[in-house]
Amino acid sequence: MEVLPDLIRDLGLILMSAAIMTLIFRRLNQPVVLGYLVAGFLVGPHFHFLPTVVDGHNVETWSKIGVIFMLFGLGLEFSFRKLLHVGKTAMITAAFEIFSMIVIGYLIGRILGWTTMSSLFLGAILSMSSTTIIVKAFDEQGLKGVPFATIVFGVLVVEDLIAILLLVLLGSIAVTQRVSGGDILWSSLQLVFFLILWFVLGIYLLPMFFKICRKLFTDEILLIVSIALCFMMVIIAVKVGFSSALGAFVMGSLLAETVKSAKIEELIVPVKDLFSAIFFVSVGMLIDPKILYDYFWIIVLMTAVTIVGKFIGTAIGALISGCSVKNSMQSGMSMAQIGEFSFIIAMLGMTLKVTNDYLYPIAVAVSAVTTFTTPYLIRYSGKIADGLVSKIPGRLKLSLQKYESVMQDTGNESVIGLIWRVHGIKILFNSVIVIGVALACRYAAMPFLGDNFFKERATMSSYIVCLMAVILSAPFLWAVFISRRPRSGDYDVETVAMLQRLHFGVSIVRLFIGFLLVGFIVGNFLSIYAISGFVLIPFVILILILFSNHFEPLYHRIETRFIAHLTEKEQREIKAKSRLSRLAPWDVSLTEFELSQNSPLVAMPLKDAKLRNRFGVIITMIERGGKRLIPPGGDDLLLPFDKIFLLGTEPQLAAAREVIERSQINDSDMIGDEIGLESILLDEGHTFVGQKVRDCGVRELADGLIVGVERAGKRQLNPDPEMVFMTNDLLWIVGNKKSIKQLKQQKKHTTTLTNIYQNSNINLSDIE
Repeated sequence: MEVLPDLIRDLGLILMSAAIMTLIFRRLNQPVVLGYLVAGFLVGPHFHFLPTVVDGHNVETWSKIGVIFMLFGLGLEFSFRKLLHVGKTAMITAAFEIFSMIVIGYLIGRILGWTTMSSLFLGAILSMSSTTIIVKAFDEQGLKGVPFATIVFGVLVVEDLIAILLLVLLGSIAVTQRVSGGDILWSSLQLVFFLILWFVLGIYLLPMFFKICRKLFTDEILLIVSIALCFMMVIIAVKVGFSSALGAFVMGSLLAETVKSAKIEELIVPVKDLFSAIFFVSVGMLIDPKILYDYFWIIVLMTAVTIVGKFIGTAIGALISGCSVKNSMQSGMSMAQIGEFSFIIAMLGMTLKVTNDYLYPIAVAVSAVTTFTTPYLIRYSGKIADGLVSKIPGRLKLSLQKYESVMQDTGNESVIGLIWRVHGIKILFNSVIVIGVALACRYAAMPFLGDNFFKERATMSSYIVCLMAVILSAPFLWAVFISRRPRSGDYDVETVAMLQRLHFGVSIVRLFIGFLLVGFIVGNFLSIYAISGFVLIPFVILILILFSNHFEPLYHRIETRFIAHLTEKEQREIKAKSRLSRLAPWDVSLTEFELSQNSPLVAMPLKDAKLRNRFGVIITMIERGGKRLIPPGGDDLLLPFDKIFLLGTEPQLAAAREVIERSQINDSDMIGDEIGLESILLDEGHTFVGQKVRDCGVRELADGLIVGVERAGKRQLNPDPEMVFMTNDLLWIVGNKKSIKQLKQQKKHTTTLTNIYQNSNINLSDIE
């Protein structure tokens, strides 16, 4: 008989138990993640009368893969540019929340009589929220597009970055019994350096790679390539001393900037769901009934401290950063749990033998309990926040609103801010590339040449690799050294005048930084620093100046391509939106929403939803599977995952989105070749002239809906059904383009749109 490996048996048991429990929890209308935890609890080593997992190490490996895929999926939805948009908010909120929880945890531990190190580790454990749990809860409840979710995602990313520094700090304290500021600073610089390097190289190379291979990609190949890139970055991240989760997130963020991001996200969902299920089952397996019994009251206390402390800490941090009161409170309730990094920190304390043995089991138990509470806190965060906001005194509420408006107002740019925007970012990015080139040559090219070509002549190898590093980094060194005077075409007159006055000081700083970079390159390969400092560095600088005419165009080509890749996706979105705007006579747009399964509109007739009355939007079409309802009737039911096409202004659509519980997607992705917004001019003798809106038969003739009428220069959105059409009325119809064109051909007299605009003295640019 064939012997089934433990790996396959355990995987089958995990998936079967997960399938059964998720079906039960879905039937009970409970979060699926709770089903995974219960499944893990049942197949763990605590119930001998049930089938149990044999090899826990294999399950742990599968769960790590699950974390990688979940962070990769999060990165696909949350690019670096999105992080920059909430950078200030995320950093302030995360810093305040982590600091406050470390202090609270330390004080609680000392009150309980724990050792100093156990108390310090407890504070660090309680400060780390669970990215995977929050992402899963947001995904199931369709909340990824709401404002407070964006804040939470930014805070989670900053938390992950701070967690790496926290591990270094705690390790240093545990070993030396003192805080090592040098280690913290060095780890911070390493992290920033590699993030910038990955960002620059990824944005420059990945779009080029996808363009070259675009004709070769099928869904299967694109999926394999994307996963390969993800694990490549995971390996690199771990190699340089960071977490695998950070590497997966970074690659997801880089791929999010490519034109293939939407397709990659679609393909990765089934893989991500599979491995995330294994991860949550493995978390459930760590729940030990004996630990729950022996430390029951401590677990209850830590759970309460986690929920209340992280809610208050996150909410206050978000308020300080300038968020609204409601968004701050919802963010705080979303962060009220501990997760993956907490386990890593607890394991570090156990490995170094500086914490009590029961700290790790308590952390797992608190994580499990808060995992149960998190979906409910997120689900009811809006109602709870509204209730708390209503209790705030009017004077305090007004003060908070004023503070929020001041924090959100950027105001006039300072001199330092101007220098950083114009020169600082460019100098930083190019310096990172120069350092990266030097390190790559030192740790890759130099060993290769030394082992294969210059075994007996190490000095020759060093000179050759040094020259190679200088040549490769020359365009970027030129960008650091040379400070071109700003031109009037780049900035306004006042900004140009200020930059020109600052030119001398900026040039001195550039030369100093460039001198240090050249010294870094040369010093990496030559042991005699006196020679490199007094001979080679001035020689390299002289070469850069003499051949600047060759380096300048090369660098500008590289920079132009980088900016084009960085903004390619955004430019496509802008062009698609501008094409739609040219069709619309009002400041409105046609937008698609997907009805969430948790939406209050589910199973409700369209007439009872009252979207038009509540938000002012016009429902133009409902798409369900391959069937389209154009226009939908009042008795048509709204079902989960229906695609609802709404016409309205941005504020109207934003308000409707909160009810539909689905984020808005790009107009270019939404509007196909068949459905669109078209206009018909009613000539004298047109069959519509003299008919009412409700009697003209547009629904039957063109599968369309009249959304607006322009008459004598006046525009009316959502015309009254009793309105009678007149000659020279301009009708705007959403529907099947081909049918609408056929409807135009039924006119008895044809007049061009331009002529009518000229005759009616309507400015065509107003329509556009």
